[in-house]
Amino acid sequence: MNTYEIIKKKRDGHALSKEEIDYLINGFTAGDIPDYQMAAFLMAVYFRGMQPPECVDLTMSMVGSGSTIDLAPIKGFTVDKHSTGGVGDKTTLVLAPLVASCGVVVAKMTGRELGHTGGTADKFESIPGMRMSFSKEQFVEIANRIQVSIISQTETLTPADKLMYALRNVTATVDAIPLIASSIMSKKLAAGADGIVLDVKTGAGSFMPEYSDAVNLAKTMVAIGEGAGRKCTAFLTGMAQPLGHAIGNAVEVREAIDTLNGAGPSDLTELVLALGGEMLTLAGIADSRTDATKVLQSSLTTGMAARKFQDLIEAQGGNPGVVKNPELLPQAKQQLALKSNHAGFVQEINALEVGMAAKILGAGRQTKEQGIDLSIGIVLKKKVGDSVEPGETFAILHTDGDQTKIDPASKRLLRAYTIGPDHTDAGNLIQARVAADSIEEYGL
Repeated sequence: MNTYEIIKKKRDGHALSKEEIDYLINGFTAGDIPDYQMAAFLMAVYFRGMQPPECVDLTMSMVGSGSTIDLAPIKGFTVDKHSTGGVGDKTTLVLAPLVASCGVVVAKMTGRELGHTGGTADKFESIPGMRMSFSKEQFVEIANRIQVSIISQTETLTPADKLMYALRNVTATVDAIPLIASSIMSKKLAAGADGIVLDVKTGAGSFMPEYSDAVNLAKTMVAIGEGAGRKCTAFLTGMAQPLGHAIGNAVEVREAIDTLNGAGPSDLTELVLALGGEMLTLAGIADSRTDATKVLQSSLTTGMAARKFQDLIEAQGGNPGVVKNPELLPQAKQQLALKSNHAGFVQEINALEVGMAAKILGAGRQTKEQGIDLSIGIVLKKKVGDSVEPGETFAILHTDGDQTKIDPASKRLLRAYTIGPDHTDAGNLIQARVAADSIEEYGL
């Protein structure tokens, strides 16, 4: 085959064959196809797009470029969940033990911080002793023993994706939906689960601010999952304001524990029940999402979900005592209350600005090699629709006491809030459900 002809074919808007895509991806991963030719191909995809079969072939070629996780030794139907990333998104910390407590095996590989969004692996590592790196055999053994295991992504998973993403990042082709979808789904498919539920965020704090783009991404990813022989559905969920109240690492773990004990924020609980209901339905545990929701709510009420979280922590080397005593989590040196200068109602909270404020405080990395102070974060006391009085606390900063971080982070957080005289409704958190053959929209 000829790389030039493949690029030209895509540039002219024609669909590529599986053999042509394999040739391109294998050659690039091996170093036989230079960066400048792959960059030309990525730009051709950016402008011309890809048909659903091409997206499946591209994804599976990327899966085949590295190691995969064989979950066949795990007993039962395995499910995975992926979020496209948001501010305060601690969903996996609640969802994984909750779904596992209802009889479905959750075997999941998870990532670290990306941009202004926190990483699930970092959040889990806030728990003293908690390990996120295991061999494949240990991963499978834990999942079989307690029905849930969460590990960080390995370096050998989808190396083609890593190489392509680095190139996309410097060629203005990051936001091409076929490339985003294949990047996400290649890692999900390589991780081996039978069923995948996707949480596609949309709004100011997401990587897909426009609803129409989020719909297209969700449809593309579901088509890839189904085309690869997996059960796959997606939800579009709002990220116009942060999810829950806590943004950071240890503070988010604490909020996850509250939720597992049935006392979490209403938006986080709503999202967990929706995603969890879909996971139980895909696995055949429940006949409908309504029935599944009842099972999940029972697990929260009876404490089964919280006990399963203890099992997960203990199995992965952590201190399960944090579930009953969250004070064992890393504690910030200083807590500072930010107070309102205005009276009125919270009309908007820009999630992106809140995420950046937390990062400035030290809850995120400024460079890839930098460590994170896991105790640092922000806890919001007011969300959209809440009333505010002058002098009332609207947020608490968990800090290391460094004023050179506190001042700019406080200013950024203040800018994130819009307070006005009229009450504003937060709108629907869950905006749509996307399946292989349908889209249910719930209103915006």
